[in-house]
Amino acid sequence: MAQPTVINLNKARKQKARAAARSQADANAAKHGRTKAEKLAEKTEAQRIRAQLDGLKRDD
Repeated sequence: MAQPTVINLNKARKQKARAAARSQADANAAKHGRTKAEKLAEKTEAQRIRAQLDGLKRDD
């Protein structure tokens, strides 16, 4: 007869909670987040465009 597997319920509960929190964080990151590189690229592009437009302004 095989021995029943013993499960530590506290560890199982905490592991389940960590997995749920991780999946929620991934969902939030996909919904709201951008990577640091994306933010930096957008910022530098905006600065480049602003500098280009300032260079094209006419002083009348």
